[in-house]
Amino acid sequence: MDKIGVGLVGCGVMGTALAASCNKLERAHILAVSDVRQDIADKAAAELNARAFADYHDMLALSDIDAVLVAVPGFLHRAPAVSAAQAGKHVFCEKPMAVSLEDCDAIMVACDEADRKLMIGQVCRFHGVHGRVKQLVLDGHIGQPTCMVVRRLGGGWSGEWVQHWRMERAKSGGTLMEVNAHEIDFMRWVCGDVKSVSARGAQYIDSQTDFEDIMLLNLEFVNGAIGHHQSSNASAIGEYGGRLDGTEGSIHFPAIWGERAGIHYGRFGEKPQFIPAADIVVEEPVIAELRAFVDAIIHNTTPPVTGHDGRAVVEIALAAYRSAQTGESVALPMGKV
Repeated sequence: MDKIGVGLVGCGVMGTALAASCNKLERAHILAVSDVRQDIADKAAAELNARAFADYHDMLALSDIDAVLVAVPGFLHRAPAVSAAQAGKHVFCEKPMAVSLEDCDAIMVACDEADRKLMIGQVCRFHGVHGRVKQLVLDGHIGQPTCMVVRRLGGGWSGEWVQHWRMERAKSGGTLMEVNAHEIDFMRWVCGDVKSVSARGAQYIDSQTDFEDIMLLNLEFVNGAIGHHQSSNASAIGEYGGRLDGTEGSIHFPAIWGERAGIHYGRFGEKPQFIPAADIVVEEPVIAELRAFVDAIIHNTTPPVTGHDGRAVVEIALAAYRSAQTGESVALPMGKV
């Protein structure tokens, strides 16, 4: 297979950005797009030099489409992802994979039964600071991870991100899925599977949503490490950073991006070293994740972010919501949600 023909389901901000990035790859190109609003599909098709469809089923009938990018809101992922797999197309599904475990499982089953690749768009794995933190751990700089803390704080939804579905937890998955799917995945990527979740949260400022705007999550990992994630849509001063301690040393990343962005790391008794984020050169992350997806198709390998990875993020978020509601720790795997 010399070049992958790709279709897009959902021509919103994220979908068109994904498609534009896909067209920058040497071995993939967007051939068709679909959106329930024909005018939006037509506009995206004109920009991408592709065919436009209002019904994605018509697009899936095209024989030259090998893979599909699913970029509709999370609560709508199941139907096009399952239909794409059943039509013989490989599936790249934006995060969150879905907003329920039932939908995640249906997508995974459809792709497995059709022997199609499935990759979830956890793009932060391809960002410079995130990737270097992971590599420092793999290279043994801090020994075995013991505690990971990540903070992502912001001031709420504004501009083009204010969409009606994003304000409802049943549709967006709330902040923990719509935004913090990245941080939850990052922590699990570094520290491994999670065996229990406890959380507290409430709605303090952001009255336009029906879910908590501040959440504190405590994670217990299978390997014995512990973790803490602070999520906020009610912070006047934003922040995105954290730290990771291990049996032999520590990693401090005060900011993922911005003026203070970079990584301090060192062993006990040694002077810490610093890597400025600007010195960590990586391919543009969205292009890199799509390249990884295309490479998995061409070389018949496992994508770097699997359906299992995507489902795990959804399960951790659901466990956090349950814990915040009940006041009790939730063991994983969860029972019926």
